[in-house]
Amino acid sequence: MKMIMMMKTNNALYFIGIKGSGMASLAQICAKLGYEVSGSDTLDHVFTEEGLKALNIPLYKFDENNIKDHMTVVAGNAFFDDHLEVKKALENDTITFYRYHEFLGKIMEDFRTITVSGSHGKTTTTTLLKDMLEKSVPTGFLIGDGHGELTQDDTYFAVEACEFKRHFLAYHPDVAILTNFEMDHVDYFKNEEDYLSSYQEFIANVKEHIIIWGDDPNYDFFKIDIPFWTYGLSDKNDIQAKNIIEHPNSTEFDLYFKGENLKHFDLPIVGEHMVLNTLAVIGVGLYEKVSLEYIEEGLHNFKGAARRYVIQEVKDTVLIDDYAHNPTEIKLTLEVTRRRYPDKKLVAVYKPDRPSRIVYFIEELKDALSVADEVVFLPFPTLDSFESTVGIDVNYLKDRVENSIVIEDTLEGAQTLASLAPGAFVFMSTKNVYDIQEVLKELL
Repeated sequence: MKMIMMMKTNNALYFIGIKGSGMASLAQICAKLGYEVSGSDTLDHVFTEEGLKALNIPLYKFDENNIKDHMTVVAGNAFFDDHLEVKKALENDTITFYRYHEFLGKIMEDFRTITVSGSHGKTTTTTLLKDMLEKSVPTGFLIGDGHGELTQDDTYFAVEACEFKRHFLAYHPDVAILTNFEMDHVDYFKNEEDYLSSYQEFIANVKEHIIIWGDDPNYDFFKIDIPFWTYGLSDKNDIQAKNIIEHPNSTEFDLYFKGENLKHFDLPIVGEHMVLNTLAVIGVGLYEKVSLEYIEEGLHNFKGAARRYVIQEVKDTVLIDDYAHNPTEIKLTLEVTRRRYPDKKLVAVYKPDRPSRIVYFIEELKDALSVADEVVFLPFPTLDSFESTVGIDVNYLKDRVENSIVIEDTLEGAQTLASLAPGAFVFMSTKNVYDIQEVLKELL
């Protein structure tokens, strides 16, 4: 029976920070595995709470009185030991306490787990992976967009595994996809070598097989002592896409494996980055001996991940919501939009999330945002502003990026956006930039 840790913990689980994207996913999974789940968070609306409410999971505002004797508590990684509920739980010897990644690592042990890690593309690739696998085999998943499903009958568990503060070292997957390696989380990692070393440590945790982007500039940094395949567009890779043909809403390519042309694919994906994500997932299918037909049919089920290039059209204006938050992702998202809507004014609406990241990548951000015709900034979220010792506000960006303005997340701010219409508006952030997007939609 796959009721993880039931003999070791109380059946009731309490999640501190339950609306966090990973936490919401994990909470939904635990509820479906038979746990009695509840949790706390801000009272502000967050898109992840819809899945929690659908399962009738009780949600409370933060209050130290929520913490009771003999609880099993799972705390989100964004909530430190001085948080009022975390502090109360840690002070109580009757409470069993886990961090998010620690509890998830325990759950993984009872399933054939395949993880997706990397600086970019984790959520989308994990979504592709679960779509591909579940065509032929019962598959659970945990994705960083706030979605998660897992039952005792599932064989596979597809998991997004983030390198943040080395949390993914709590995981020991059977198979791992490694998408790419570009310096991130600069408030934690000392330098690029420290960042890459976390992946090297994670590689040592993988039990059977690794599928890694072989064209990454940092590929040669890694020593891999277990079987692995590379994927990419160059001839040196084991898994390769050739003869790529791009359409407005789909892409065709020929799949080559170790030099042999296996199949022609025509898939509902757009952009070279999506071809690469798909190649990684196809690699898992080949390793797991999924038929090429089922691989293709499963990938055709891909409808996108939440907050990953979600498009709405309002009259002659396009509204796009995306999780892009660092220069590479921002530039890619804007370039894809420019190709899809070449005749529309391109407006980038960016809500930065961490001051330390902004200062570290300011030159790259200036270059990425230059793709847009106009740039609109929203202020830092309060929590992230205080996480860093870097003393800047959003005007640091406005003063350095041409054709940019700052607005507040208010009706007046949305009216300013509406004055820039018609156009293609790309809303980008890890945070709730989608709220002002909805107000703009109503105004238009």
